[in-house]
Amino acid sequence: MTDKKVRWGIVGPGGIAAQFANDLPLAPGAELAAVGSRSAETAAAFAERHGFARSYGSYAELAADPGVDVVYVATPHAQHLAAALLCVEAGKAVLVEKPITLDLASAAQLVQAARSRNVFLMEAMWMRLNPAIRKIAELVEEGAIGWVSAIHADFGLQGPFPAEHRLRNPRLGGGALLDLGVYPINLAHLIMGSPASVQSWAHLTPEGVDENTGVLLGWQAGAVAALTCSINGESRNAASITGTDGRIDIPPGFYVPREFTLTRAGKAPETFQFPFEGNGYQFEAAEVQRCLLAGELESPLMPHTTTLEIMTLLDAIREEIGVTYN
Repeated sequence: MTDKKVRWGIVGPGGIAAQFANDLPLAPGAELAAVGSRSAETAAAFAERHGFARSYGSYAELAADPGVDVVYVATPHAQHLAAALLCVEAGKAVLVEKPITLDLASAAQLVQAARSRNVFLMEAMWMRLNPAIRKIAELVEEGAIGWVSAIHADFGLQGPFPAEHRLRNPRLGGGALLDLGVYPINLAHLIMGSPASVQSWAHLTPEGVDENTGVLLGWQAGAVAALTCSINGESRNAASITGTDGRIDIPPGFYVPREFTLTRAGKAPETFQFPFEGNGYQFEAAEVQRCLLAGELESPLMPHTTTLEIMTLLDAIREEIGVTYN
């Protein structure tokens, strides 16, 4: 890395990678270096479309490119571990799309590999890097709404999805939980940390993945979180955090908010606005770059412990609802 430039590579040039690539130029110092795909033609087309300098017909070729500092892994969930390990073993810093892997065991394996090689690793939970979400966490920490008693959040996509869709394929980590449920769960964890109690219920598709899921979390201090996710109906996709002295409401699209409202007892509601360009992926890219330039191996805003705690929760929920990936 020279002149405070960070050279980015992408593996898995699909839809989410395209959104990330569109936002990369909004992160000061980001250089679009290379794209890797299992298809040379796909990689070349993506590189040309988004302005990357080079393209490769394999992930290994990209991992071996000395002109790449960090790789964004945007493959389907089930391929995250192999692709990320390949890059880590090549000495590349890695940003892995959420969920980092399919389960806790593989997430721990990846974290251990990165730590043993002194390589930067972060899960791409972009919501936690969003400026509005960071401000909400700050206000809660300062006691703006008093003692937190309840968190409500939902994320649902309009279905139905056909049987062949990746969201219904257990081999690809399909279902609502890993794609959508991670957002309400991450919000609750950000505010309250790991819960003392986890209860869940889901309706499964014929393929065996969850299509409509409810989760109730409880903390020893008395707080509760009621969270839902589904792939068979578009819910409000909003969230609220209630405390003894007030409430924070995050509007639809709570996972990438540009504003929120703080309502406190006896006071007029206050709206906090955080306008930004693009899709919002630039904030996680900027945090990765800050860490790399500072020589940090993990982000304090999305540390390895958080990733492992979230994966522990997801595993517990899957066990209770009876979902396995094979």
